[in-house]
Amino acid sequence: MSAGAVEAVKVITGSSRFVADGEEATVAHAAQELRDAFASSTLGDGEICGAFASGSAAPQVEIGWELVGSAPAGEPASKFTLLRMGEQALAAPDSGIVRFACRSERLAGASPAHIAITAEYDGIAPEPEDDKRAKALMDAYVTVAHSVALAMAEELGCENNAGLPETPDLTPK
Repeated sequence: MSAGAVEAVKVITGSSRFVADGEEATVAHAAQELRDAFASSTLGDGEICGAFASGSAAPQVEIGWELVGSAPAGEPASKFTLLRMGEQALAAPDSGIVRFACRSERLAGASPAHIAITAEYDGIAPEPEDDKRAKALMDAYVTVAHSVALAMAEELGCENNAGLPETPDLTPK
């Protein structure tokens, strides 16, 4: 994860010490699973990792991938703010999603893979105390999703890193 994403996990978990949830909790492992799924279908999903605050028994942030089959269509759910990244980036106080199209020699087939990276609260997220906290959480979740999406695009060898910026663009569309 980028330094910004590490800071974002601190915002979400409230802890400066956290751990991932296992040896296979890597972008490289998830990218291989995604490549395998794409070779047999344009749909599939998997977990990348979860971040635990030190002393916590359950992950507070779950990060996953999904092959979504096509570019986004229609309006997102009302809880989301639409941002200017990738095919679609969505931010909410309990989750962030970055969708991108990947063309790569490492992926079988001629059409691009449409991939969504999600960072979300594991379970029922507590309501933010105020609008400032809600905005901080929105930015944090989408920052984590962006960092992992960029790492996934790099790991998959997506042309031009799938058009994802080096740092997250948190500007609403």
